[in-house]
Amino acid sequence: MKKITNKILWIFAVGQFGWSLLSGIISSWMVYYYTGENAVFSSYITTNPLFLGLTLFGIITAVGRVFDAVTDPLIAGWSDASNFKGGRRIPFMKAVAVPFAAITVGVFALPQTSNTALNDVILFITLILFYLFMTVYCTPYNALIAELGNTQKNRINVSTYISFTYIAGFSVAYLLPNLAGMFTSMSEANAVRLAIAILAAIAAIAMLVPSFCIKEREYIASVPVKTKAFSSLFKSFKNRQFRRFVYSDIIYFFAVTLFQTGLAFYITRLMHADEGNSFVLTVMMTVVSLCLYPAVNKLAPKFGKKKIVVAGFFAYAAVFLITVFCGEGMGWGYLIAVMAGIPMAILGILPQAVVADIAEADAAETGEQRNGMFFAARTFAMKMGQAIALLAFTSITVSQTELSYRITAIVATVCCLIGAVLFLFYNEKQVMDTIVAANQNKESAESETADENAAQSSAEESRE
Repeated sequence: MKKITNKILWIFAVGQFGWSLLSGIISSWMVYYYTGENAVFSSYITTNPLFLGLTLFGIITAVGRVFDAVTDPLIAGWSDASNFKGGRRIPFMKAVAVPFAAITVGVFALPQTSNTALNDVILFITLILFYLFMTVYCTPYNALIAELGNTQKNRINVSTYISFTYIAGFSVAYLLPNLAGMFTSMSEANAVRLAIAILAAIAAIAMLVPSFCIKEREYIASVPVKTKAFSSLFKSFKNRQFRRFVYSDIIYFFAVTLFQTGLAFYITRLMHADEGNSFVLTVMMTVVSLCLYPAVNKLAPKFGKKKIVVAGFFAYAAVFLITVFCGEGMGWGYLIAVMAGIPMAILGILPQAVVADIAEADAAETGEQRNGMFFAARTFAMKMGQAIALLAFTSITVSQTELSYRITAIVATVCCLIGAVLFLFYNEKQVMDTIVAANQNKESAESETADENAAQSSAEESRE
């Protein structure tokens, strides 16, 4: 096997830029452009609550999560058990990158018939396909985090690099209204669609970079898993440490998605500023976060990932609490952006490394490399948190009052505190001790094999 270098890890990280850009378009701008006072597509779909205060988006995302509950483990099981010439992961990524980008454009471009009910159905179908294609790309992609992170150093490095490209992708997604504003000769709706198409094309190219530039079989010696998908999922959730991680992770994504979905509204409704400032604030968050990456890289091995992740939860809680009380003026936005860069650096890097640790420890104990299933479960946690957040956000803000937007920030604050408490139950020492013991046993076995081979060679030379 070829040595996994930082160059390979950076090439791999480019794919994260692509899918996070598409995810950022949906999570940050879908609700904004389809509902509310600045919505350019609100006339195409049903915007009023349908029943029990549930909105169309709330219902779609709830159904979508049920769909994900089935497809996530199926794709993970398929990837874990596959034996394609190009590897267990890369062929999936290569096949779905372009459809994934195309359906993102379809979410905004297709529901525009004269029939509102038909548009509702089209929006439902395109969003379901969006999450399906995200699963097909992200589940194998995330499994490669553990497989390319074959050492503790590589795990931290790859988690750092993909955190950077993840934030970069979301930052570019916030540039959407600025890009749309350049097409002054078009209607606002068509300008937005064209801007989304341009961003989606960039995302597709980025997602294809690792697919064509990394020869998986040259770097990873993988053995197909024979356990069926849902049995493998059950085995993954039998891992107590993984369960503890996932509980906190769902809450993390719920809180962060509330914030991301609400950012444009916080700027326009609470700070009374222009929506284009979303990109400015995101750039500020990104710069602060990047400046802290070296510190997170150095502190994680010294203090352990657990303590720093818990600190990240508390830092996010402080950011959301400031949002609750923010007033007019972008000064509040700048304060929020600078402070948000701290937990973005921490929780952008370390959770991925934690899952990779758990997957490696589990492989040492069970003898099965089910990296795809572990990261599929994490992807499901991400989408579950995002879906519940969209359901909560659209339901809480149906009145579109300033108070309703502040309430979303209150909910995010409380959830971050709960997430911190839950993660305290994760036993990092046990996981790392298992990995160390497995590596020592492996080195011992390799040493014994080398000694036996040397002895055999010596004996053959003596006979000669």
